[in-house]
Amino acid sequence: MEGISRREALRRALLGTAGAALAGRVLAAGPSPARPKPATAAPSARAKSVVQIWMWGGPCHIDTFDPKPEAGYDFCGALAKAIPTNVDGVQIGELLPLLAQQADKYSIVRSMTHGINAHETASYMVQTGREPGRYVYPGAGAVVSLFKGYDHGYEGMIPPYVVLTELQGRFSEAGFLGQRYKPFATGGDPGQQRFAVEGVVAQGITDERQQSRRTLLHSLDTLGTAMPDNACFAELDRCEESAYDLILGDARKLFDLNTEPAETREAYGRNTFGQSCLMARRLVEAGMPYVTINYKGWDTHKQHFETMRRRLPEMDKGLATLLQDLAARGLLDTTIVWWSGEFGRSPRVSWEAPWNGGRQHWGQCFSAVLAGGGFRGGQVVGASNATGEEVAERPVYPLDVIGSIYELLGIDPQGPLPNPLGLDTTVLPTATEGVKAGGRLKEIMS
Repeated sequence: MEGISRREALRRALLGTAGAALAGRVLAAGPSPARPKPATAAPSARAKSVVQIWMWGGPCHIDTFDPKPEAGYDFCGALAKAIPTNVDGVQIGELLPLLAQQADKYSIVRSMTHGINAHETASYMVQTGREPGRYVYPGAGAVVSLFKGYDHGYEGMIPPYVVLTELQGRFSEAGFLGQRYKPFATGGDPGQQRFAVEGVVAQGITDERQQSRRTLLHSLDTLGTAMPDNACFAELDRCEESAYDLILGDARKLFDLNTEPAETREAYGRNTFGQSCLMARRLVEAGMPYVTINYKGWDTHKQHFETMRRRLPEMDKGLATLLQDLAARGLLDTTIVWWSGEFGRSPRVSWEAPWNGGRQHWGQCFSAVLAGGGFRGGQVVGASNATGEEVAERPVYPLDVIGSIYELLGIDPQGPLPNPLGLDTTVLPTATEGVKAGGRLKEIMS
C-alpha cells in the first residue's frame, strides 16, 4: 500500500468487489450538477416495461417475418418456404415454427423504412426516432429511464435500464442526458453455469469469500472506527453498504438463473440468447422499466444461409418462449416486446464472390415485431412488394414505432424532454422538424 492513502486503498478495495455495478448505482442515485429536472410522465399508461430484442447487424425480413416464396431462388435461396401461423392468413419463415404458434401474441410491421444503409446512422434513427444532427439525442431506453426511473418510483438496486450483455456501441445510448441514464451492461454470459454479472457476480468467487473480504476490510479500517462521525467516512460506508447489497443481496439473487427450474431453462434454450430472454423476464418481473438484449450475429454479408440455419432456430426458441412465459405470468399485458434491427438485408442474394450467398444492408424496406403492453397480437401492418425490396403500402418510420411505444408507456412524445444542456426540445421530433413519419400504429394499439 506504499505511496497511496488509506482512503484510496479502501476505495480500490470497494471498487474491486463492486466494480461497474457500484459505479453505475452511485451515479444513478446520487446528485449531479448536470442532472436534468425530473421528467413528467403522462398519467395514463398501459405498459410498464419494455424488452427490446436488438438484432445487431440487421436481420433479413424475407427469411423471418415477411417470406416471399414466389420470388424465386435469387431472393429466397435455400429458405424458399413459408409456414402458416396460428393466425389465419399470416405466414412467417420456415425456420420459425415455435413463433408461428405464438403469432396471436404479436404484430408484424412489414413496411419499416428509412432508406439508410449505414449501421451507425440507421441504429441512431431506429433507436431515437431522429435524424443525426448537432446533438446526440438519447435512445429509447434512456428516455424510458428518465420518465420511469428513480424519479418516478423505481426503487431497484440495479439501474432502470439494463443491457444484456454488451452495449450496442453504435452511438451513446444516453446521448446528452449523460451518465445517469446510461444502461448498465451486465457483461458475462447467462448461458454459462454462473452468470458473471459485472460488479455483482464474480466468476470463481463464492459468497463466503466475498464476505471474508469484507470482514478483512473492516479489520483494517482502524481510522474509520476511530472517527465514526466523519462525513467522508460515512459516505464511504454508505457506498460500501450499497456495493454489498448488490453482490450479496437481492440483486445477486436476481441474476442467479440456477434458481429457475431446469425445464424452464431448457424451454428458452441453453445458449446466450435463450438465457438472456429468461433473464429479461426475471428483470421485468422485478419491475425493471427497460431491458435490451443485444443479439449479435445478424450482419450476414457472407454465407448468409449457413448462419441462418444456426441462428434462426435459436431465436425462434428464445423469443417464442419469452412471449409464452410473459403471457402465462400475466406480464405480457404490461410489457412491450420490441424486435428489430437497424435495417433489413438485401432481398436479392449476393451469390458472387466474395459474398458466396450473402445479403447486404437494406434500409429501404424491413420488418419489426411488436407485442404486449397494449399492442394487439395477430396483426400485420403494411406490406412490401413481391420481392421484399420496397414498401408497397403503409410506410412505417422509426419515429412511428418509438412514438407508439412511448404513448403506451404514458410518455408524451410531444412533451418536453428535460436535459442538462437546457435545450428547449421535445421527446420526439415535432412535425415542423421535417423527420419522416407515417403516423402512430393506432391499428394495433389497444
